[in-house]
Amino acid sequence: MTYLEIVNKVLVRLREEEVTSLNENDYSKLISNLVNVTKQEVENSWNWAALRNTVTITTEEGLFNWVLVGCGTRFRVLDAYNATQKSWMYSRPTEWMDQNFAFVDNTATGAPQYYAFNGVDSNQDAQVDVYPIPDGVYTLRFNIVQPQEDLVLAADIVTIPHEPIIEGTIARAISERGEDGGSNDQEFRYKSMLSDYIAIEAGRRPLETVWRAI
Repeated sequence: MTYLEIVNKVLVRLREEEVTSLNENDYSKLISNLVNVTKQEVENSWNWAALRNTVTITTEEGLFNWVLVGCGTRFRVLDAYNATQKSWMYSRPTEWMDQNFAFVDNTATGAPQYYAFNGVDSNQDAQVDVYPIPDGVYTLRFNIVQPQEDLVLAADIVTIPHEPIIEGTIARAISERGEDGGSNDQEFRYKSMLSDYIAIEAGRRPLETVWRAI
């Protein structure tokens, strides 16, 4: 569903006139803003299949810091895999990486087994350190959940389920109007629908709802 279609769905439910552009009037501008706020909230609530992506890094000998190009900073890591060695990589805290990089003589080189995020580059993409320092070319795959950029154009299509976004935007709009009773009812409807959509996706990935110690 497009950005404009979502805005109009919300406007109709609020008994407002539909619009032909996002900036047609002050209220359509407000609703357009609330749509993006709600979209971010829904995106953050679950590792949606539509937002999953794999970012590949090809290492070079002696370089341990790499950039996940195009990922920004809002993503979540599902797992990391050294495809060359056919082995999983594991997250480590900055202190652990510092200890191994700075305080251990003859810092180890070899196939990367661990990673830690370390700042962002000039494009605001996350940087990641890997350890041991690569001694050659390795293909590292990061499976991530990468939220969609804010909707901007009327024809922009939302990638996650649009129904919870509509319900959540209506709840925010009612609250903004100061209609407390209606806001509570709509908030319950929104959270119930969001929970249902998460349950549907979780049913296809049951192992992802089980906590495991690594």
